[in-house]
Amino acid sequence: MKHIDYIIVGDGYAALFFAHQLIKHNKSFVLFSEGRKSASQVSAGIINPVVLKKFTTFWKAQEQIDFLKDTLTEIESYTGKNYLVDSPIHRIFHDENEQNLWIKKSKTEELSSFLDENFDHLEVVKNNFNTGKVNQSARLKVSAFFIDLFDFLGKKELLINEKFDYEKLDVTSGSYKDWQSKNIIFCEGMGVKENPFFSTIAVIPNKGHHIKVKLSESIPKDITIKKKHFLFPTDNGLHFYGGTYDREQLHHHIDESAVAQLVKGLSEIYPHDFDVEEVNFGFRPTVKDRRPIIGRHESFKNLYVFNGLGARGILNGCYFSRSLYQFIEEGIPLHEEVSSDRFK
Repeated sequence: MKHIDYIIVGDGYAALFFAHQLIKHNKSFVLFSEGRKSASQVSAGIINPVVLKKFTTFWKAQEQIDFLKDTLTEIESYTGKNYLVDSPIHRIFHDENEQNLWIKKSKTEELSSFLDENFDHLEVVKNNFNTGKVNQSARLKVSAFFIDLFDFLGKKELLINEKFDYEKLDVTSGSYKDWQSKNIIFCEGMGVKENPFFSTIAVIPNKGHHIKVKLSESIPKDITIKKKHFLFPTDNGLHFYGGTYDREQLHHHIDESAVAQLVKGLSEIYPHDFDVEEVNFGFRPTVKDRRPIIGRHESFKNLYVFNGLGARGILNGCYFSRSLYQFIEEGIPLHEEVSSDRFK
C-alpha cells in the first residue's frame, strides 16, 4: 500500500491547477485521468476580465488575473514552457451606442484598467464602428498546457490513466486499490453526475461547440477578435472560432445547428472564403450564480469537490485551487460565495 497525501480525480483545469498547488507545497499525490478530452481541453483558453456583452467585470477579476500570471510562471519552472499568449481581445462594436457605453465604462474605477479608451480599426474583417481593446486579456496555449502537464505527471509517475472506480474506494480508511490517501479531490466537471458522493451538486451542463477554419485571407496574428464569438489563429495554421452556449441540446454528438450558427457568425465579420476543417464540443459545468462549487463532503471529511468552473475555467480553476488547498491544509474557511455550503 502506497501512502500519499492526495488522490485527484479529473483532468481539466480544476484538477491540473490543484495538482500544481500540491507540487508547489511538496505534497504526495496521484491524478486519475480517464483519457477523454474534457471541456477544458477543447476550450478556447481565453483569459478575459470583462463581460463583453455588457462591458462589466466580475468578482475578483484583477486578483484572478494576477494570480494566474504568477502560477503560470511557477509551472514554467518545471515544464520549461510559457503558456501565456499576449493576444488582447478586440471587441467589434455593433454601433455608436456601444462605443459610447464603452467610453463611459472605461472611465469608471472598476473598469479603467481593462477597457482601453482608444479604438482601433482592423483590416480584413468587418468592423465599421471599430473595435475596443480589452487590456490584460490574453490566451492560454491550451493544447500545449495539457500535453506538457500530463507528460510531466507521467514521467513523475503521478498520472494514472484509468477511470476512477468509486466502488473500490474505502471511504472510511481512504484506501483505493494500492493507495492510501489522506484526502480525495473530485474535479470531474459534468462527470460528477456519476459520482455517488457528489452527484447532487448544483452544476448545469452547458454544451459548447467551436470550429477550426482555414481562412483565405489572413487576419492579424497578435490579437483575438470578438463579436458574437472569438476568432484567433492556432499553431497549425487554422483559426479557432467559437464557442456556442446551449443548455437544451445535450446529446453527445455534434449539433449541426450549432455549426451553422458558427458559420453564420463568422461570415458576418469575415467577408472572404473559409473552410471548416474541424468541429469540437464539450460540456461546461455551470452554476446558476456563476460561482464555482468547492467544499467537503458532509459525512466523509476526507472527500472534497472542486467543480462548477463554467466558462471561466482557467481563471476560476487557477485562483480557487489555492483556496481549496488552504482550506484543507491551513483551515482557512472557503469564501461563502464559492463554498458548497451555500446550497444547504
